[in-house]
Amino acid sequence: MVDLATYRPKGDKRNSAFFEEFLPRVYERRARAGLEQVVGPMAAVVIQVDHGNGLPYLAELTLTTPYRYQECWLNATHRIYLLRGGEDFPRLIVLEPLSDDFEDEVTRWNAMYPLSIDKPNARYIGEIFRVTSCRDLRSILEPQNIRFAYPGETVNPFYASAQLSFTFLSDYTYNRVGYVEQPLDSLETLDPGDRVILDEQALLPLTKAARRYREHGLEGKILGIDHLATRVLAGEREDAILEYLTMVPYYYWGSYDIVEMNSSTNVTRHPTLSDDKLSPARVFTANNTPSYLNSLVNLPMPTEEFVRNFGRRMHHIAYEVADGETDGQKNVDFVVHTLQQLGIPFLADIVGECNDEPNLRQIFSRSSAYSLLITEYVERCMGYDGFFTRENVAALTEAAGHEERYEHGHVFD
Repeated sequence: MVDLATYRPKGDKRNSAFFEEFLPRVYERRARAGLEQVVGPMAAVVIQVDHGNGLPYLAELTLTTPYRYQECWLNATHRIYLLRGGEDFPRLIVLEPLSDDFEDEVTRWNAMYPLSIDKPNARYIGEIFRVTSCRDLRSILEPQNIRFAYPGETVNPFYASAQLSFTFLSDYTYNRVGYVEQPLDSLETLDPGDRVILDEQALLPLTKAARRYREHGLEGKILGIDHLATRVLAGEREDAILEYLTMVPYYYWGSYDIVEMNSSTNVTRHPTLSDDKLSPARVFTANNTPSYLNSLVNLPMPTEEFVRNFGRRMHHIAYEVADGETDGQKNVDFVVHTLQQLGIPFLADIVGECNDEPNLRQIFSRSSAYSLLITEYVERCMGYDGFFTRENVAALTEAAGHEERYEHGHVFD
C-alpha cells in the first residue's frame, strides 16, 4: 500500500507550485471526507459507438481482447451491452444509440472537431467505480463542486439511476466518472430497461471471432486492461489530474517528460492494488507547449494536434500480454503477428527490447473504426516492474501522430 503522506512522485516532469500545493490538499480532503471508505476499485469502463456499430464493435473486441459478450439491455435511447474479460477485472459496457438521430453532449462535442465529426456518437465515456452508496458518494463530492447527472436530466437514462450515478462530462477530459453500488456480473440489479435476447444469427460474428481467437492460439495471451490513456490540452494537464484524484481513490504516481515528442506522460494508479489489471492505471498525456506558441520553438506536437483534431478524449486502452514466449518469439510478437494475419492493422513496429534484462515491449494498433480508440499491447518482460520507458512512449507517440493529422482546408471535402 502506498503511503500518500510520504510518497514522492516519480519522474522528471516539473509541476507548477499550484500543483505541488494542491496535490496534498486533495489527498487530505479525501481523507477527511471519507472518500476512500466509500469508493473502491474500478468496476467497469464504458464506451459508446454509433448506431449500427454495436455488434461489429463487439466482434472486434472479441478478436482483439479477452472481453466476451454477456448480455444486452434496451432502454429508451440505447442498447446496452455488458462484456466480461476476467473474474476480477473491470467489466466493459458498450452503449449503442437506437437511431442515427440520437444527440446528447457527446454528439455536440464530437461535432466541434474535424476528425471526430464523422463519428458523431463514438467516444470513450468513462470509468465506473464500485461504491458502498451513491448517495454517500454524492454527499462527499457535490460540496466540492463535482456535478452529477440526476434522473430526468440526461437524454440517456443509463447515466442516472438509484444505484448507478455519473458525473457531468469533465471540462478537462470530456469523460465522466461513474459509481455503482452493485457488482456488475449482470446489469439486472440496476434495472436498466428490458432484457434483449440476441439470437444465434445476431451473435454469429462474435461466435466466429471467438473461434478464430481460440484456434489461432490467442487464448490466455492477452490479459486484462493495463492502463487507460487520455489526451488533454497542454494548459489543462494539472487540472485534469487533480480533478480525477478528487473523484477517485487513486494517487499521482509521477510524470516524465517525453522530450522528443514535446509532451509528458502523467500516471495515476490505485494505491492498494499491486496488479493494475484489477483497477487500471489512468494516464494523462499533454503537450509541453500549447499549439499557438509552437511556431516559436518548432517542436513536434502530436498530442496537442490529436486534441485539436479529435477533442479531449481517451486515446488508447492498453492490454497486458502474458510474459513469455510462443513458437520462439515473445508473446507480444506472437499476438501482434497473429492479429495482423487476421486483418488487424498496426502502427509501425513493436518497440522495446526484451533480451537479457527486464524491459517493456509494446505496440499500438490503428484506431478502431467503431470507437476511434487505439488498442495497445504491452508485455512486461522478465517481471519488469516499471510503468513505461521514455524511449517506447516517444516511438509510440510519433507513430500515432502520423495517423492523427489532417490537411487543413480538406477536412470537410
